[in-house]
Amino acid sequence: MIQFEVPAVVPADPSANVADLLVERVRATPDLALFALPEGGGWKDVSAAEFQRQVIALAKGFVAAGLEPGDKVAFIARTTYQWTLVDFALFYAGAVMVPVYETSSPTQIQWILSDSGAIACILESTAHSASLDEVRAELPLIGKVWEMHRGDLDKLVAGGAGVADAEIERRRSLANSSDIATLIYTSGSTGRPKGCVLTHGNFVELARNSAKALSEVVTMPGASTLLFITTAHVFARFISILDVHAGVKTGHQPDTKQLLPALGSFQPTFLLAVPRVFEKVYNSAEQKAEAGGKGKIFRAAAHTAIEHSRLQQEGAKIPLGTRIKFAVFDRLVYNKLRAAMGGRVIYAVSGSAPLGARLGHFFHSLGVVILEGYGLTETTAPATVNLARASKIGSVGPVLPGVGVRLDDDGEIQVRGINVFKEYWRNPEATAEAFDGDWFKTGDLGSFDQEGYLSITGRKKEIIVTAGGKNVAPAALEDPIRSNPIVGQVVVVGDQKPFISALVTLDPEMLPAWLSNNGLPADMSLDVAASNAAVRAEVQRAIDIANKGVSRAESIRKFVILPTEWTEASGHLTPKMSIKRNVIMSDFANDVAQLYAEPVNTTNVSVG
Repeated sequence: MIQFEVPAVVPADPSANVADLLVERVRATPDLALFALPEGGGWKDVSAAEFQRQVIALAKGFVAAGLEPGDKVAFIARTTYQWTLVDFALFYAGAVMVPVYETSSPTQIQWILSDSGAIACILESTAHSASLDEVRAELPLIGKVWEMHRGDLDKLVAGGAGVADAEIERRRSLANSSDIATLIYTSGSTGRPKGCVLTHGNFVELARNSAKALSEVVTMPGASTLLFITTAHVFARFISILDVHAGVKTGHQPDTKQLLPALGSFQPTFLLAVPRVFEKVYNSAEQKAEAGGKGKIFRAAAHTAIEHSRLQQEGAKIPLGTRIKFAVFDRLVYNKLRAAMGGRVIYAVSGSAPLGARLGHFFHSLGVVILEGYGLTETTAPATVNLARASKIGSVGPVLPGVGVRLDDDGEIQVRGINVFKEYWRNPEATAEAFDGDWFKTGDLGSFDQEGYLSITGRKKEIIVTAGGKNVAPAALEDPIRSNPIVGQVVVVGDQKPFISALVTLDPEMLPAWLSNNGLPADMSLDVAASNAAVRAEVQRAIDIANKGVSRAESIRKFVILPTEWTEASGHLTPKMSIKRNVIMSDFANDVAQLYAEPVNTTNVSVG
């Protein structure tokens, strides 16, 4: 059994809670700009002291409205400044937030609110109110409902004016390290979501130790980040708390369609994103170059960037010709992409799915070091992460201080330490099944190199065993295919079948540009595009590239392009855009069966 464990670099404080992090930040730098709010075409700073003042005022409102310490409060909202304001106000009031993805269906909302025992709910929009109304009759415990779009946060502040400061100080000091801080429900990719009990210690100890490990990122002069992934997810939630602890200025942009203008005006020093965001940035730039007749230049620039970064990482001598081309492309291509991201981005923290070495090397040559990491809801997000001073593209980095990671005999990743959750809420059976002693069994497969850098190789429950007995990890094939501009999602199939096949969907955002650049009608429907010869050839090209990375027995022999889109609304993706493999296999069983209805031929296999 392979194991790497790193001692905590910050001593544990059994009495600490998340609210203490804000108190300490205000004490150290009261005038520091901790947040920035969009104002006109720019941003208005909010100091640490002003943020705390607003937090206390809102906490008083919750107290005046009848919230008691330990009460569960559901929160459905997008990623905005108000999200973190409400988060800390609930900490100060002694309550426990139950975040709900703002895209959740009424059925999902009903399950999370009823299972958690939430007694109140905060909603951002009329759409959220409508969703709650559909299931309100099934939620007898829900008393108070505050609607942000009706100005209820301001009303709470006004109603709490008479609550004494001493009462808020008493309440915010009640919780200690072992007490529940929040109840976050898993995304439900393999069944009904389970509530993860994350403690104050999970957040406090992980934030304090991560700030040391990532000091170059979060303590550099003028450190700032623009959050755009949902703060209901543990990844962004942890970063928002880490930013308060470390004094990082944070902005928010919930509308990803406005992300590029927001990056240009906010100019962050680091980003937090999932691999799909980096794929979109790359693919959009490629298609834009193609449309302007500069596609060949962009592809040459990308090839040079990747080769330059790879040679750098290997410590090899970079040939003069490569250095010259890199310098030329830096002025023609890379500089423009840096400017599109605000011009000041030095680091990008990536998680939730494997990024792939190609994109890692590309962005590295742009001057953006992508620090890929690994973690789950159950580990309060990061367990491992690449460090600014020690990063390996293609890995998810070494173990963080205070964390241990080991691989069992099957290669399953198991985690213990300051970040591991307490239990599944009201589910002792699932809790017992998830642990081997104090080691949490992640269900993911991985491998370590000699220096302790972890790489993710697949998901234990997703391993496909062909009729010939070959074990196939779908991610090794799916990730490179998904990086193609016109591919939306892909699911590899073939369990107990004679060969591997794939279900593919098209990306409706990227498809029109690709069609136009290839002399085809940009308004072609998904249904027509799915059977178009040029589209099929492009998907085949993506599959050929993926097949080069595996053995013949593991390669995709057939595929079908489905005339539909997999989304969270359709029930096929989780809120963090992970595929619900079991749902897809059920809903598209006929398409899978059709792939194996006839013996394999060369129709969908490249013979080039």
